[in-house]
Parts: sequence; structure tokens; C-alpha cells
Amino acid sequence: MKQLSFKTSLTRLHISIVSLLLVILSLALFSFTVVKLSDDFLQQLGISKTNADAKITNGILGGYLDQYGVSKAKNIVSGKRAEVVKDIITYAKQKLNSAEFISQYNAVKEEAKPKKNTIQSPEEMQKQLVEQYRKSVKDIEATIAKSDAANKKLFEGVLADTKKALKDAEDPKNEMMQAYRSNYETSVEMNESLYTSHLEEWEKQYPADHNQFIKTRLQQFMDETEGIDFGAPLIEKNGKKYFVNKAYESKGNRWKMGFRAGKEVIETARQLVQQWINEIK
Repeated sequence: MKQLSFKTSLTRLHISIVSLLLVILSLALFSFTVVKLSDDFLQQLGISKTNADAKITNGILGGYLDQYGVSKAKNIVSGKRAEVVKDIITYAKQKLNSAEFISQYNAVKEEAKPKKNTIQSPEEMQKQLVEQYRKSVKDIEATIAKSDAANKKLFEGVLADTKKALKDAEDPKNEMMQAYRSNYETSVEMNESLYTSHLEEWEKQYPADHNQFIKTRLQQFMDETEGIDFGAPLIEKNGKKYFVNKAYESKGNRWKMGFRAGKEVIETARQLVQQWINEIK
């Protein structure tokens, strides 16, 4: 279950930065006039600095998208969108390089670190098995002592079977234990190999330098927003818009978010994100 949780969290982290950037960028469509990196910038968006920082952090480390409270206004004047995108990306960049975020990243990284399974030695396994059967014998004997005559015969049969199982467990020539002993070294080697593989995967997904983590996610943003057909015609059916080109309907949500954000927003963002990627050594 640990490994499943680990892989699931990785998948969420893979997509979160892409979704997060698209939401941040789409704020350019929800702004008012001129946006600056100040308290006014946040007030105009309708969120506090604490909430803005939390949205960025949760989007990356939590693996989910928090859009609540950011889409209060509509249709920024064309020509201002590039300026808004620059301010928003600058703000996100500052947040993702803060000491607070680095600390949070390291905490998530450590929590996701795979744990090595413990393989019982043959002696430990046999000892545990014997102890379990001995306890079962005592429990059944106690039950028989409290049972009426009608039930005693039934429990006495269970007791006889359990005592036989105990005797088999105590036997050093027990077939099950002999098989376990013969496969023990192979099991240990396989366990070590599996742990090493998971550890290498973890180290790859969570680099020591948080900027390398961010760089990979930024590249995903570039991949997700490449080749968007901003001129794709739409048709409306029952109050909902659809692409005339049905192939576009099968595109992912992040591609569609980029389409909705618009050419001016995405092209500016791609230029700035590529510069950001180039800055990370």
C-alpha cells in the first residue's frame, strides 16, 4: 500500500504544476486593468497574499487545483494581458524560490521516501508461527472450560486440529519452513533490489535541488501548451460550446485551458517559462 500511495502522489505532482500554471495564467483573463506585484495586485484579484501563496503551494505539493475565489472579473483589455502574465509568473517564481516553499518541498519529499520492507528470517518466522499457535491453543482451552456440554465436543475438535498445527510448526523439518529457508536469500535479494529501484525513482522524481523538480514541471507546461490551435472554430449546442474539429474534443483539460486562456496569454507565458527553464542549471 505504501508503494501505491507513493506512485499515486507522483502522478498527482506530475500534473499539478501544469494545471497550476494554466490557472495562474488564466487569471490574466479575470483581471481588471494594470496588475502590479503588490498588495493592490492581490486585492484586485480578490485574494490575500496568504491565500495566493497557499494556492500555489497546494497546487504543486498537494496535487490538486484550487481555483476558488480567483475568477471574479472578466475580459481584461487586449494588450494588457501580456503585462498581467509577466506579473503573475514573476509572483509565482518568487514563491517557488522562497525558503518556505523549499522547506515544504523537502518535507513532502521526505514523506514520499519509500520504505524498505522487512523480510523475516526463517527463525523469526517459525518463532512467530509457534507463538501464534500456542496462544490459539490457550484461547481454545479457555473457551472449552466455559462452554456447555453441547459445544465442548465441537471446540475439542478445533483444539485437536490446532495442537496438531502447533506440533507441525515446532518441527524443524516442517515442509513449509524448509521451503521458506530455501527461498529466504532470494527473497532478501529481491526485496533489496525492489527497494533500490523505488529509491532511484524517488530520487529522480524529487531531486535534491527543488529547482530541478520545478524545471521538469515547467517543461510539462511547455509540452501541454505546444501547438494549440487558437483559431479553432466553435459551435454552440444547448448553451455549451464545442470544437468544430471533433478531434479537439478529445484533447486534455490543460490543452483546453490553454485554448481558453488565449494566444496572447499562452505565447507570452511560453516565452517566459522557457526563459525560466533556461535559467535553471
